[in-house]
Amino acid sequence: MSSLQHDQPLRLLTVHAHPDDESSKGAATCARYVSEGVEVMIVTCTGGEAGSILNPAMDTPEVNADMTGTRRAEMARAAAILGVQHRWLGFVDSGLPEGDPKPPLPPGCFALEPLEVPTEALVRIVREFRPHVVVTYDENGGYPHPDHIRCHEISVAAFEAAGDPDRFPEAGEPWQPLKLYYSHGFSKGRVVAFHEAMLEAGLESPYAEWIEKWDDSRPDNGPRITTRVPCGEWFPVRDDALRAHATQIDPTSRWFAVPLELQKRVWPTEDYELARSIVDTDESNESLGDDLFAGVRERVGA
Repeated sequence: MSSLQHDQPLRLLTVHAHPDDESSKGAATCARYVSEGVEVMIVTCTGGEAGSILNPAMDTPEVNADMTGTRRAEMARAAAILGVQHRWLGFVDSGLPEGDPKPPLPPGCFALEPLEVPTEALVRIVREFRPHVVVTYDENGGYPHPDHIRCHEISVAAFEAAGDPDRFPEAGEPWQPLKLYYSHGFSKGRVVAFHEAMLEAGLESPYAEWIEKWDDSRPDNGPRITTRVPCGEWFPVRDDALRAHATQIDPTSRWFAVPLELQKRVWPTEDYELARSIVDTDESNESLGDDLFAGVRERVGA
């Protein structure tokens, strides 16, 4: 493993399945750390080619004729708004199969690639960027999209392989990240808190039907949270980055229904689960942390 230098900046790598995922999951955290001098890189595993146009205003012949180019331009705008570096991993969007039975995934898509192929591609980026902290999705992908699940799989595999000189020896000098987190954006506690706060303020809640249909048989990620990063000040930046993905984000949608001041008061954090750590840290679901770099700062002298 490469030795850590005490005069280097902290570095954060977040790994996402599609363009727009980075802006809906942890964007305010990224913007906050950028403002503090942390180097942040976002990796997008696929081009988002299979995404539907969810904003009616963008459903035009020109956009439909060049979905790949449109998604790339949107991602570039979002990265600039967040102030982050960005890399494409270069794989093809698998799409979200629907129906009963579900159709097979398209040949050559990200979810069907042999695990070692995208893992090596991500290891190359890890060894080049040398992050201290990596953030990705949990084993359920945040939701069971095949690309999100594969994103989890390669992120964990790359975290474990990047520091091993015997793994992918042609992919650069080994580098071991110190912590791996899973992002958890939609715990039931968060949704209920916003719902109740909206009703208390005399506003219509966009979450009423969601809560009514909530499937309590599915595990809730709330109890898994170990770390809540205060970042309410950067919620407007997050929202600007979301709006940059104009094909995917309708500005009149639920994403923007809860007033920012209410969000900052009710739930001013983005929430994570510490999945792996090579440094000492007190984070747990009994003793919540508030910094993804807890234990890392002491290790690197930052």
